[in-house]
Amino acid sequence: MENENEKNEVLKLTLDENAAPSRIAEFIVSVLDSKKARDIKLLHVEKQTVIADYFVICSGSSSTQVKSLADEVEFRMSENGYEPLHIEGARGDSWILLDYGPVIVHVFGRDSREFYNLEKLYDGTTEEDISSIITED
Repeated sequence: MENENEKNEVLKLTLDENAAPSRIAEFIVSVLDSKKARDIKLLHVEKQTVIADYFVICSGSSSTQVKSLADEVEFRMSENGYEPLHIEGARGDSWILLDYGPVIVHVFGRDSREFYNLEKLYDGTTEEDISSIITED
């Protein structure tokens, strides 16, 4: 129950315009968790690539959920004054990418996640501990 309360507190927080990339990433993790995203990972990729500081990776159980997860992240970030710099795959159902500059969100369908295997591609990265943010199912 304590973990559920902590998660709700994260969702109540807002982001200011100067939020640190780590805070933005954690906020996105909490949004995805609230919508029942599966297998959420937060990778600190700053030392492996110049395109972002963090990747948030998750899976949806259906094409409808993949779209819903991406839409919710976009909505909640917009509420806090953050608009994506770029969106890829918004019409597809297997992989949607939301680029928030220092944080890139990858929402995959199950088969696409296995196929692209970003976790293996960025194997030398640090996976951040998000256990205090997500709820256990």
